[in-house]
Amino acid sequence: MATEQIAVRIPEELLRRLDELVAAGAYESRAAAVRAGIEAVAAEHSRQQVDRAIVDGYQRVPRTAGDDAAAMASLRAAISEEPW
Repeated sequence: MATEQIAVRIPEELLRRLDELVAAGAYESRAAAVRAGIEAVAAEHSRQQVDRAIVDGYQRVPRTAGDDAAAMASLRAAISEEPW
């Protein structure tokens, strides 16, 4: 994968925390930690987009009594399959 270098300025306290993570072995380098942070933010943004799409869908096409009954039947079936 092609990569590109960027320059980022961060507050000293955040840099100290970043270095602590690297020193503790949570990440192999500052760059690895920053990449992980960007990946986490991007993944959260994607989840939020999916959440908004689901909410929008339910607002456009509200659930029906039949939907509720099917959901309850599915829930009861799942619970009855549990070994408790």
